[in-house]
Amino acid sequence: MKHWFKDHHFKSLLKNSGYLVASKAVSAVSGLATLAFAGRSLGLVTFGMLILIVSYAKAASGLSKFQSWQLIVRYGGRVLTGGDSKEFKASTGFAFALDLVSGFGGMALAILLLPFLANKVGITDQYLIAAMFYCTLLPTMGSATPSGVLRALDRFDLISWQGSTYPIVRAVLAGIAWAMDARFEVFLLIWYVTDLGGDLYLWFLAWREMRRRDLLSEIHPTLLPQTLPGAWRFAIFANLTSSLGTAWGPIGRLIVGGFLGPAGAAIYRVASSLADAAQRPADLLAKAYYPEVVRMDLASKKPWKLMLRGTVLATSFGLVAVLLLLVGGRQLVGAVFGSEFLPAYPVLMVLILVPLLATISFPLPSMHYALDRPDAPLKARLVGTVTYFAVVVPLIGRWEVIGAAVAFVIGYAAMVAALIIQLFAEYRRVRVKR
Repeated sequence: MKHWFKDHHFKSLLKNSGYLVASKAVSAVSGLATLAFAGRSLGLVTFGMLILIVSYAKAASGLSKFQSWQLIVRYGGRVLTGGDSKEFKASTGFAFALDLVSGFGGMALAILLLPFLANKVGITDQYLIAAMFYCTLLPTMGSATPSGVLRALDRFDLISWQGSTYPIVRAVLAGIAWAMDARFEVFLLIWYVTDLGGDLYLWFLAWREMRRRDLLSEIHPTLLPQTLPGAWRFAIFANLTSSLGTAWGPIGRLIVGGFLGPAGAAIYRVASSLADAAQRPADLLAKAYYPEVVRMDLASKKPWKLMLRGTVLATSFGLVAVLLLLVGGRQLVGAVFGSEFLPAYPVLMVLILVPLLATISFPLPSMHYALDRPDAPLKARLVGTVTYFAVVVPLIGRWEVIGAAVAFVIGYAAMVAALIIQLFAEYRRVRVKR
């Protein structure tokens, strides 16, 4: 393995993912502390209501937003090596315009639909106004332009800094609220303020970095990116893929809340938060991998070697995290959240399969995007989502919250299988063409 570290692409992947791992480690610990403070202070049912309100806003954002950061990396990612900033500026302007339209449009639609959907997803009339207020976060929540700018400019350290700051602030505020035995409204306000502050801080970091590199001039929001061939096609496919992915997170929690109430949503959220922590290494490597591979020649062996090496790296970290949860998961749930949340442990034991699948598949979507096949992740996500929705309701009816977890694993496995099959076909096409 020593020769792996002579590859500057692999070293760059390690460096950038290292920044993100440090950030997400802090974020994961802070996030668990925040959930623990809120869960212990509010109790199972009221805490579940908080989760449902936040999940509704995130679902609305996920369905409406474009993955604009991918546009900037895809079209402007060579700004560091090529010296030509025109595509970077054009893609940034296009991404910003998409964020504006999808953010404000999504906010308006989410607020208008909420009175009709609230009871169906477990949000009671008592909390309707609070949920509508939280939806005003959508314009900043769905903005991915600053993240794309910083990734394209190889400033993962700044993303790491921002990703560590607001979870710490949220955990501190939640701890104070818990000590003061604060009401539900205080915890909701803490979520709101820290979300907004974190998003605005990321915008500031991106603006400051572009000003430092003299890249601010000639960036104009536009929905007609004439100098970016195929940009709308890429944006639509990335948006649809992201929208389908939302079904497995926030919408999944809303489905559980709709069938099993806030308590079921709370149990599912606690289990999924711990499983997500085990999946972090793969997610972080994926974010660092895409900007790296998009600069490489896909007809050569280098990107494929990088993919395999990254998979080995992610799997090693993922297995350690999974083993820790297998051994100490029950004790962790009880110690952090309290005995009221112990039913989350068997749900966690099912969801623990997802991080293992994620470590195998983390580079696959990025490879498809780099190969200019944004339709492939969409098709795979569609296969997984259809599978998920086909089984989630029957399985919830049979096994309740555990059934929702089983449905998630089945859907995720179907998506990974579709990604692998399509990438194998692309590999053969590229290698034969060469």
